[in-house]
Amino acid sequence: MSKTKPNQSSTPQHVAIIMDGNRRWARQHQLEIIKGHAYVAEKVIETLVDRCLERGVKYLTLWAFSTENWHRDPAEVEGLMQLFRHSFTKSAEPLHAKGVRLSMIGDLSGFPKDIQDNVQHWLDTSAKNQNMTVTFALNYGGRDELVRAINKAGAKGSPVTAESIEAHLDTVGMPDPDLIIRPGGEQRLSGFLPWQGVYAELYFTDVLMPDFGPDELDIALAEFAKRQRRFGK
Repeated sequence: MSKTKPNQSSTPQHVAIIMDGNRRWARQHQLEIIKGHAYVAEKVIETLVDRCLERGVKYLTLWAFSTENWHRDPAEVEGLMQLFRHSFTKSAEPLHAKGVRLSMIGDLSGFPKDIQDNVQHWLDTSAKNQNMTVTFALNYGGRDELVRAINKAGAKGSPVTAESIEAHLDTVGMPDPDLIIRPGGEQRLSGFLPWQGVYAELYFTDVLMPDFGPDELDIALAEFAKRQRRFGK
């Protein structure tokens, strides 16, 4: 099992966000669907990172593209690929300048080669930064992660244990999330960090992700501070 001691501080060490509601926000504003995703990438993420740095949150994980998202309208999927091409560097550069280490979870091999190469470039470039870690979940699905981890754990014929599975998760070396936030009004995790999130506090809000800025994050952190975490005890 995880060797990371559970965080019982009033400030979460690791916040994870299911970035939901981008398409509904775009429709509400009579914009193309991709504009909702672009607004989050270009206007929201850096402000949330800044607030996390101010508040002492050391890890922020953002679910940007799921394994199920490939089944969306092809035009939207292609728009997301173009957004990754044009916006990842635009987002990564200021975060790197703030001393943020960039990380990713999921199966990056599912993306076009140029996107893979660019993501890897920024992972390598920011690898020594220590102020905070921001992880993008790209082509990520909780079941997919567990299947990959179990296959790796059993590859040498050894018995598969909780410890061996955990050693092959995408998040190895990272503390489990203390707080999982889902904007957008849905109250489910949809396969997000099913192993790592077993003791995470959950926070759901009707606010759509493009409107989920620092003030909304503060509200979620205030709610977290009220929770009593027992970790099964």
